[in-house]
Amino acid sequence: MFKRTATQAWRSRRLYSHISHTAQAARARPARSVVIASSAATAGILLYSFSTTIHNDAIITPKPEDISKSVQKASTSSTGITEDDGSICAVVWGSNQYNLINPNEPGVQRVQYPVNASWLKDVALRDLALHERHAACVDARGDVYQWGDGFFGSSPTSKSEPQEPRLTLRGHNIIQLQLTESRIYALSASGKIYVIAANTEQQKTLPPKPLSASTTSWWGPDWLWGAQGNAIDFMEITSKQKLDWGEKSAENHLLALTSSGRTMVHPMNKNANTYGQLGLRKFDIPTPLSSTDTVSPSRVPIELVPKAVADPFATASPFSRSVTSSVPPSTSTNINGIDDQHIRFSDALFEIPSLQGVKVSQIAAGGRTSFVITDSGRVLGWGANEFGQIGLGGNMTLDTIILPTEVVLSRNVPGSVRTRCIDISAGGDLTCFVAERTDGESLAYVDLLTCGNGQWGGLGNNLYSNAQGNPVRAKNVSGLREYNEDSRTMSPILPHAISVSPTGHVLLTLDTQAHGGPGGLGRDLVVWGTNHDYQLGTGKRSSLPVPTTLEHPEGGRFILGQRKAPVRDLAGNMWKKKVEVEQCAVAGYGNSIIYWKIK
Repeated sequence: MFKRTATQAWRSRRLYSHISHTAQAARARPARSVVIASSAATAGILLYSFSTTIHNDAIITPKPEDISKSVQKASTSSTGITEDDGSICAVVWGSNQYNLINPNEPGVQRVQYPVNASWLKDVALRDLALHERHAACVDARGDVYQWGDGFFGSSPTSKSEPQEPRLTLRGHNIIQLQLTESRIYALSASGKIYVIAANTEQQKTLPPKPLSASTTSWWGPDWLWGAQGNAIDFMEITSKQKLDWGEKSAENHLLALTSSGRTMVHPMNKNANTYGQLGLRKFDIPTPLSSTDTVSPSRVPIELVPKAVADPFATASPFSRSVTSSVPPSTSTNINGIDDQHIRFSDALFEIPSLQGVKVSQIAAGGRTSFVITDSGRVLGWGANEFGQIGLGGNMTLDTIILPTEVVLSRNVPGSVRTRCIDISAGGDLTCFVAERTDGESLAYVDLLTCGNGQWGGLGNNLYSNAQGNPVRAKNVSGLREYNEDSRTMSPILPHAISVSPTGHVLLTLDTQAHGGPGGLGRDLVVWGTNHDYQLGTGKRSSLPVPTTLEHPEGGRFILGQRKAPVRDLAGNMWKKKVEVEQCAVAGYGNSIIYWKIK
């Protein structure tokens, strides 16, 4: 009898796929059953006689109310061209939890496959940026529009109502945006930087009465009148030279590049230098208007000490720390009462002292890191390094780099091969370097090197590693060549653009049209990394550790195209006809979008 019972118990075990409807099936069974996840290699689930659900490869366990919400399936087209009249439109997929990629359908929580987005029909943009809870873009006229739950906050009467992008900053000829959790930085064509709040309620906050013009005050007369005549509070960040920006801003600091190659930095709050990502400690900020000390100077000097310098034994065992030792403060005591969440916390850019005299050609910023490329193709990086995201090698055990340090990209190649970095893209704790290699004899080739947190396959080397200090070669996108019609030789295929999401997925556009001749159709889109919210566009939720060419749900490679098309602004008015536009891919927080960008 015991033998027969054991046999029946063994037969009662069933194998399930680790997807969302598995959890529903498990809950539909009696309370005595439970689902226990197996290893990530088998991705299987065994059914036993208990009552707890465990998933070893899930970031966040889905809530019961989230599982019942709708998931949008594939549409009839995902090319970015409408089928009815051939107009241009955006393509979106991934998480729509905060109504960023599809604000017209707030009931849709996730878009499983790439679909055409009608809310950007006939619209080409100068720039578009996605944050976790809010988004912003610049239309053809140079005006800034914002949307998302993080922007509207509690102002909508119902969360189920569509929330169209709202005009917030106009008349300043904006060309590029950088988004943080609480602010938006807008770069104008004249080289000026404007900062506005990310929330509509904070934009409408009226400042107190300003001081005289001779006094540099916390509140300035910087005001903008919106589309409906509402006052929008904004501020201009001062700089003595014309600016050119990098690709991404960081969580708490901003990098800027002047036209002469000087590197500037802007602290956003008191945490701007926690990991030494500023490259400096001392700077000054405006005196708050609420200060009652009338004889105090117009600016307040402060010092932000990196955490590793203020307390070197913070992560050490208790036996390494002296009992009588006292930890010095990491911030100046004279800013304890200052609100660092306001847009006027800092109003200036500061040059990094160690980079004075070093001509820089490009800058990039990760979540807590900073990078520059010199005019000779060498890379310098500093900031947080606990995942090896700076790329200083596997023997570097420091989790904080407070000074710009050279990143060597030629460790895994012979000494006769010359390596030059031509591009950097960073996001979160992941960094991508585009390195050009040549030995003077054979044809040159280009490698994509990655480092940092590859826990969900973001390194692209077919491995899941949560720390990678030595930059590794990404598969399928490194060392590629194509036939050049002009020179009639093999030329390297360069990445046209790389977008790294702070949550761990990467969208890379290969420049497969540069040397393809008249028959070239466009640029291939390659994806890899985390995929828990369908952000890779494959229709599945399994992550990809290897760069994979994305395909349309209706079949065929996903190729980003170029064309001439009539363009409207976001207000619906015709801007110009026969405008040269191209598709551009952006990786957001668990989502992705392809929009038409004005060339």
